Amino acid sequence: MKFTIITGLSGAGKSRAATFMEDMGFFCVDNLPVPLFAKFAELSMAGGEKYDRVALVTDVRSGTNLEPLFQALEQLKAMNCPYKILFMDASDETIIRRYKETRRSHPLAMVGESLGETIQRERKMLQPLRERADYIFDTSVLPTYKLKGELNRLFAGGDKKGGMTVQVISFGFKHGLPQDADLVFDVRFLPNPFYVPELRPKTGLDEEVRSFIFASPRTQEYLEKLEGLVDYLLPRHAEEGKMVLVIGVGCTGGHHRSVAIAHALAEHIRAQGYQAAEHHRDMGRS
Repeated sequence: MKFTIITGLSGAGKSRAATFMEDMGFFCVDNLPVPLFAKFAELSMAGGEKYDRVALVTDVRSGTNLEPLFQALEQLKAMNCPYKILFMDASDETIIRRYKETRRSHPLAMVGESLGETIQRERKMLQPLRERADYIFDTSVLPTYKLKGELNRLFAGGDKKGGMTVQVISFGFKHGLPQDADLVFDVRFLPNPFYVPELRPKTGLDEEVRSFIFASPRTQEYLEKLEGLVDYLLPRHAEEGKMVLVIGVGCTGGHHRSVAIAHALAEHIRAQGYQAAEHHRDMGRS
């Protein structure tokens, strides 16, 4: 079981870190009362695979006295429940800017105290917890994509696939581009079964159509180069922390060439160990 406690300064990125870990399959709970940590861990350990990766977000909203939290950590240790502490930090200037942009109040704000003074008070308060942290991320110097990549490296076993899902969509240009596509490839230069009367009513999923398209050396060369490009791109996108990558493959109507190539590409991506879903958007449209 992986039990992670996300904590740190207000405005330093705890919620964002929790969102990223949720994307990696962690069951995340924000602001769970500290006295419930041990009970929650007990239930999680008995809950099977669904709760084998848990992340709890705790901060000064749970109280300014850290002693109950340290007692809860000792309880986890006594239960043989291993845990890691992830501490989110940022410079005073960065936190002040974020609060100004969101126009939210700091949870420790006091009348007559400046935001900078409040942050310094919180920083001093959390110092003992920071010293016990296993990982410390300073988000004032760590871009979002790098934070996600580091979390993936630390908590998803360093899998370069990063839990990323690939969606391969075939479409017809005459019906418009897929709005959510990250990458788009045009296959309108390949041999077109539309002009073969017996193939026209069929689709790129039919063997006769696929045989016609792939009988061309141009198609085979294109698919080989496309697969090489995708093999290069996928791990880079995963390293950037992308969770869903949408690849569009388009021909004129979305019935034949794009369907056949998208299907072949999705099979290749699965063979590389990625989760790949295929969708033929316009295959049934006239």
